Amino acid sequence: MHASGYFRDVATLVERLGYPSDAKLLIINCDDLGSSHAANVGVYEAVRSGVATSASLMVPCPWAREAASRYRGEDVGVHLTLNAEHDLYRWGPITHAPSLLDGDGGFPRTVTDVWDHADLDEVRRECRAQIERAIYWGFDVSHLDSHMATLQLRPEFFDVYLELAVDFSLPIRLSGASSEGPIGFPFRRLAAEEGVVFPDHLVVVNTVGTRRALERALVDLRPGVTEIYAHPAVDTGELRALSPDWSARVDDHDLLTNDHSLPALASRAGAELIGYRALHQLMRTGP
Repeated sequence: MHASGYFRDVATLVERLGYPSDAKLLIINCDDLGSSHAANVGVYEAVRSGVATSASLMVPCPWAREAASRYRGEDVGVHLTLNAEHDLYRWGPITHAPSLLDGDGGFPRTVTDVWDHADLDEVRRECRAQIERAIYWGFDVSHLDSHMATLQLRPEFFDVYLELAVDFSLPIRLSGASSEGPIGFPFRRLAAEEGVVFPDHLVVVNTVGTRRALERALVDLRPGVTEIYAHPAVDTGELRALSPDWSARVDDHDLLTNDHSLPALASRAGAELIGYRALHQLMRTGP
């Protein structure tokens, strides 16, 4: 552990949440709520009757309003969205943002395309509108994260991400301390200096499909707050048509809702499941 004050503060996050310093707390977040009807059903089932503890809403997606109609106060954040990665299934900005359109009816498909062409004022306005719309729809927004990590991986985009976290007093998803070197700027220190709360560890799942990563994470779980994310959805013709990785999304749903070995594995690991709302409350109340 580095000796800087910022790292000492991050290391005591579990204590600030009211747990012993060696506690192992785990957030299991469901990304892509609102991306499809199949995702809406799968995510809410995973949170309500499974082991998932939070979810993230893609406000610009066609099924986001339907997700809002199903909301019953669950721990839901905003999955800030500047990309539409599918070839044939498109969504775009909810504000007037010409630099965030790829000429094919939606957001750019790749992160690099966003970075190369997006106007930062349009990015800031679009992301703020996504949060405000979620609030208008009735969500008690618990946190922010970034679809495809577009906002986290470049300093000028991260500035927008951090500004919104401060303005709305919301915790954020950040990758772990070991990733700061390869990414090239001290985003965790910058967030901590602004009083923004974030998990100690993030289990990065490079492809859709979380089963092996979650099982491995539970075996290797470290003290502190760890987040892992999944993409649960139920098996429908719609899902199969829009998503080449549909089978992995269906497996995530099965893992989080039907795999009865998972709670036992978490118990053996000494893990306690929490949601982002605990971190949100900490930001609201202060140290």
